[in-house]
Order: sequence, then structure tokens, then C-alpha cells
Amino acid sequence: MNPPKSEAKIRPMAPADLDRVIEIERSLELAPHWPRSAWLSALDAHSTPHRIALVAEDPSSYTVVAFAVASLLPPQAELEMIAVAPEFQRRGLAQLLFAAVAEKLRDKQVTEVSLEARASNRPALALYRHLGFQEAARRPRYYADPVEDALLLSLRLP
Repeated sequence: MNPPKSEAKIRPMAPADLDRVIEIERSLELAPHWPRSAWLSALDAHSTPHRIALVAEDPSSYTVVAFAVASLLPPQAELEMIAVAPEFQRRGLAQLLFAAVAEKLRDKQVTEVSLEARASNRPALALYRHLGFQEAARRPRYYADPVEDALLLSLRLP
């Protein structure tokens, strides 16, 4: 998995990024919508589980354009969310962000990453399959509003 070339700067998410992160999250219908308290917990180095939270920043405007969050329970991790602002999609940012997350996970001795996604979320599923994730299970009728299955995907990190 070679990340695409991109001009975006990947860096740790900071509390000052939360307004923009939440704005991106809310602009995406299929993204989980966390309350601010959950975001603050994700950034707390002392919270359990420990999380890796990264943002992609547009270098010309210094604006956050994408983000990713993974929770760690080594040797496993869960990719909880990866999101790209609609106007920046299809530029390789999600792949670039995941490569940075995966590197940090390897540093923490994580060997397997899992995630769940709506069965109807074709763009996300295409990305995850491109990254090497494989379907491990299905949770029937897991999501509400609308009711639909969740696909559980996993990836062994080399």
C-alpha cells in the first residue's frame, strides 16, 4: 500500500481543531456524529482506550481538510473514523491519512486493525478494500435510521 503523493500535512489532532473536525463530520451523512465530549476524550492522553487522532491540513490555507481516529488495545486497534471534507474528496487524503495512522499503530505494536461500516456505504467500503481490509463478519440490522447491516472488516498490518 503506497500512499498517493499529496501536499497535505499530516499532524496530531489538537483541541483547536475540534470545531473544524466536527464541521467536517457533520457534513458527511454517513459519518458517526460524536458529541464534543467524545472528541475531547479522544484527545486526552490519559483516556482509555488510548487513541491516535490525526488531521490532514491544507498547506496553503492551514485548514483541516480530513481526519482519522483509531483506538488502541494492542495488538489490535479499531479505525473508528476517517473522514474527508466533501470538497477535498477523491484526492488520496484518506489513503494518506490511513498510511500515517498505520505507521503510528505499528509503533504501538498493533498487528491488526478492524472497523465497521454501513453495508450501503460504497465509497468507504471501496476505500477500505483498496487499503487491504477484508470482510470478517456482518452484523444484521446493526444500524438504525435507516436500519441496515454493519460490515466488520479487518486488516493485518505487516
